[in-house]
Amino acid sequence: MQAVKEVAQPFRVLYVESNNQLVESFQQAFSAQIEVTSVPDGQAALAYLKENRFVDLVLYNEDLGSSVFLNGLALSRHLPHVPVVLLTDRPGIDLKADPFHGHLIDAFPHNYAEDALRIRLSYLIQKKEYSQDGHVVHKSDSMRIPVGKRAFDIGLSLLILLMISPILLVVAILIKFDSKGPIFYSSKRVGTGFKIFDMYKFRTMKTGSDQLLASMASQNLYNTASEEKPADTRCETCQLANTTCQRPLYMDQQEICEVLYQREQNAKAMFSKFKEDPRVTRLGKVLRNTSIDELPQLFNILRGDMSFVGNRPLPVYEAEKLTTTGYARRFAAPAGLTGLWQVTKRGKASVSDQERIQLDVLYAKNFSLRTDLLILLKTLKAVWQKENV
Repeated sequence: MQAVKEVAQPFRVLYVESNNQLVESFQQAFSAQIEVTSVPDGQAALAYLKENRFVDLVLYNEDLGSSVFLNGLALSRHLPHVPVVLLTDRPGIDLKADPFHGHLIDAFPHNYAEDALRIRLSYLIQKKEYSQDGHVVHKSDSMRIPVGKRAFDIGLSLLILLMISPILLVVAILIKFDSKGPIFYSSKRVGTGFKIFDMYKFRTMKTGSDQLLASMASQNLYNTASEEKPADTRCETCQLANTTCQRPLYMDQQEICEVLYQREQNAKAMFSKFKEDPRVTRLGKVLRNTSIDELPQLFNILRGDMSFVGNRPLPVYEAEKLTTTGYARRFAAPAGLTGLWQVTKRGKASVSDQERIQLDVLYAKNFSLRTDLLILLKTLKAVWQKENV
């Protein structure tokens, strides 16, 4: 007797909007991805959540008064914890400030780009499916690798795998002799359209390395040096004008300057990278310097998870930091083994996370077969790099 496969539950969105035309337009654009229920205001939304606990996301028009709704969520112990995306034209919303903190995960303008919101929804759908046992992988129909690029990937990956199969076998044996642990390492990565998949590498680190990541934050190559906070909590503009803070924020019962807060947040690195990483094994250093550790990703390319050229697929904890409208555009491009950032900035300690994002977005806007071939040629020259990156 065959087991009955559990049907995946739809991703349910509660859309708080009083304009019926906007509701119908949203349903037509996204009904293939999600199940949409609309209510006209915040009070109706709170009442709906009390009766229906199975809501995955609330999309809220801020013009209807979001503060009452968000405060209602915070005060009620009987309402489910549900993430909120705000539709607003107000710039510089601080997701960590009250009443947004703990509920608001993103903000889009009223005239949002459908592709940007679709990317965000695709990621949230993936995150839900991977949090459930026996998940079913969601494949986005809206973002596919172009046919010509896909055919090139399949043909070249098959050819290379056949040619280097003896090398793969030798490396696998050496890893077993070098240190304890499995031959391959897999990690959840976020690729095209926020699709989450298992990316494979030869193991180059000691077992249990992921648990050491938090304790090594001070060695992050992209972190800027921390500075002592000045006694005057106003920005330079307010100090010169000799006025009280003109852009105050209130967090943890304290008033802070929005300008200084944004500056502090921008100084925090979005990417995790270390120089002379002590977690790396002796053989692992050689494999990394020659990029041999990434050869198993040819199987990811063959499966369609990645392409030879694209934006590097990020770990989930890094991708979650890049889900605002401008940054999310990098996920519109195929995930790649190598890419524009790798051949132009790789190994330079001075590169900032903003430069890395800009290069990823630039590739997403302009990628073509000709561009990919040029990047592949530059990658071959950079493979035998000397710096441990």
